[in-house]
Amino acid sequence: MTTNTRKCPVCGKPRSAEHTPFCSTRCRDRDLVRWLDDGYALPGPVVGREEGDD
Repeated sequence: MTTNTRKCPVCGKPRSAEHTPFCSTRCRDRDLVRWLDDGYALPGPVVGREEGDD
C-alpha cells in the first residue's frame, strides 16, 4: 500500500501540520531567506538595455 504523504519542499521530509508546507521552523526560515536573497525568481519578459544607457 502506498501512502501519499506530502513532503517538505526544502528537505523532502514529511510535512508538519504546524509548519505546513514545511516540516519545521528551520525549513520555513530557510525558504524565507531564499526569497529575501533573490534565490527564487519569477519568470517574466526579457528586459533589454535601452539605447543610450551606459
